[in-house]
Amino acid sequence: MGSDGNNKTKLEEDICIHIFTVSSAMVGVCLTVIGLIRVVITLGKADTLADDLLASDALLFLTSCLLSYAALRARSLRRMHRIERAADVVFIVAMVMMTAICGFITYSISVSSSAGH
Repeated sequence: MGSDGNNKTKLEEDICIHIFTVSSAMVGVCLTVIGLIRVVITLGKADTLADDLLASDALLFLTSCLLSYAALRARSLRRMHRIERAADVVFIVAMVMMTAICGFITYSISVSSSAGH
């Protein structure tokens, strides 16, 4: 049982590390896309709420990143589990929101392209 519990703890630490690294990378992705959308808006091609939504999504990814970091730093196993679960939920919500924003951007581009022709 001791070895089994140790393997489970190691797996949970690995998951926290993955959430931490992917969440921090996704903050960068959100900020990059916000910059690209701002360039498109400045050029007068389209105006969209996508940049505002992406800023909110970046905050969710940052929250997930900070929670996973806190889980890695937690002293007690029980506390680590609770924080890790919160990081998981926030990460999944942020990923779903990112997918919805991608659909929104695609729809906005296709509508503005149709209106321009």
